[in-house]
Amino acid sequence: MSHTEADLAQLLHTGPFHLALRTALAVRGLPLQRVQHHLAHRGIKVGVTSLSYWQQGARRPQRPESLKAVRALEEVLQLPGNSLLRLLTEDSAARHEVERPAARSYRSLVEASGSVEELLAELESPADGGLHTVGHHERVRIGAARELVGRESQHVVRAHRDGVDRYLAIHHGDPGCDPSRVAVRAVENCRTGRVRWHAGTGVLIAELIFDVRLRAGDTYLFSYGFEDGTAGPSGEYVRGFSFAGGQYVLQVRFDEAALPVRCRRFAQASAGAPRGGRAELTLSGRHRTVHVVEQGVRPGILGIDWDWT
Repeated sequence: MSHTEADLAQLLHTGPFHLALRTALAVRGLPLQRVQHHLAHRGIKVGVTSLSYWQQGARRPQRPESLKAVRALEEVLQLPGNSLLRLLTEDSAARHEVERPAARSYRSLVEASGSVEELLAELESPADGGLHTVGHHERVRIGAARELVGRESQHVVRAHRDGVDRYLAIHHGDPGCDPSRVAVRAVENCRTGRVRWHAGTGVLIAELIFDVRLRAGDTYLFSYGFEDGTAGPSGEYVRGFSFAGGQYVLQVRFDEAALPVRCRRFAQASAGAPRGGRAELTLSGRHRTVHVVEQGVRPGILGIDWDWT
């Protein structure tokens, strides 16, 4: 990809550091070996590998001798004084704000974790998708036959690394679910990509592709849903959280022909742990819904269960 002086000027203003450095190298037409030679003439020893890592964003110059090299790079690349050093400072502040939260594995959150991990591998997705949740409002619909008809999500996420442009949504149907018949709906600010499922466990994973590519620190709002209705009676809805932080709202709506006699919220530390945090939920009259609001989600499991008789 060719770069122009205008591209370079823009990146020196907005960052991030590694993209500005990479563009400066391209615009000046200097290979890394030549840059290393210029730095050596100034009495600064930096390996080609280190320079490569810096421009890729794989590593960041932090030690005093590395920062001295960055200042010399500004001279070698004929850049304004402190232009690269300023980006390093700003990037450090931004990265502190969007530091990747501590994560829990799928194995601790999902009983069918083997199927989930297998499908993620098939989609060539890393364990860390580069996103964590800022807010998630989920609406679940239970039908007249007591079945999970479908669910809709409005999701706000924040990227904790550059280049993220998709989210993998996981649907785990009730016993008897036929995931091949579950429909994925990309509602707002996304489109459906690849979809994979595991028939034996009723797990389906859908790739939702964003309209833009995110940089670290960017937030993104998108909406999607799953239409199910393929399983037997439902007795609960569960959501697992790999990351801490963010608000979660879960609403369950029941068909007027099938109303439960009792609803409760619950929490679990992991899929095999006992359920705690019990609280009775009152079914609203006209809209036939119950809900829970969790202001600061912790890694683990939250859900609502109900009794039919």
